[in-house]
Amino acid sequence: MVAAVLALAWALVEVGILVAEIWRRRWRSVSALESAVDQAERELAAGDEIGAISTLSLISWSAPMRSAMESVVTERLLPDGASRIAKRMAEFDYRSLRRLERTRILVRMGPALGLMGTLIPLSPALAGLAEGNVTELTENLRIAFSVTVVGLLTGAIAFAVSLVRDRIYAQDFSDVEYAAAVLSPEKHIGLLVPSTTEHGGTTQVAMGNP
Repeated sequence: MVAAVLALAWALVEVGILVAEIWRRRWRSVSALESAVDQAERELAAGDEIGAISTLSLISWSAPMRSAMESVVTERLLPDGASRIAKRMAEFDYRSLRRLERTRILVRMGPALGLMGTLIPLSPALAGLAEGNVTELTENLRIAFSVTVVGLLTGAIAFAVSLVRDRIYAQDFSDVEYAAAVLSPEKHIGLLVPSTTEHGGTTQVAMGNP
């Protein structure tokens, strides 16, 4: 019973943290993202990395996301910049998954604790029934059903929190991906490829890196 109550308290704390995360993202929009990334691109073209980082921090909704955005700016011109940025983005994704694990554990743990809290009191309840002790039977059944409800409630809350967090963290990762793609110094590199239509020979088509 104590473990089930603690798990429920943990789930409620995660609800409060989720509300704060949603509140920080209340101004999120695609137009705001595009505007900030375009502004950062202009600042980088002028050689102002600090200004670009400050601009991208306005659309970074967490410390890990700010770190990933900063790496997009500071490591883009390094010889192995693309690999470094990809690794930073992967680490950002792993940190989001680690955050999600806290409530995903509760999704399983809550009902498991509820089931254990149901089965454990059944033994003394059945003993009380065999002895004709209705008071003991009633008390143990009350405990069993109460722990079951607490466990199921914990699982339901944790499942809802996990679903919402999964969506907002996926949006965060998508925002960083967009910034990395737009600010990539290689996006305007042209490649010679054969045209699919004949127009006096081979046509040069501008393509970004695959």
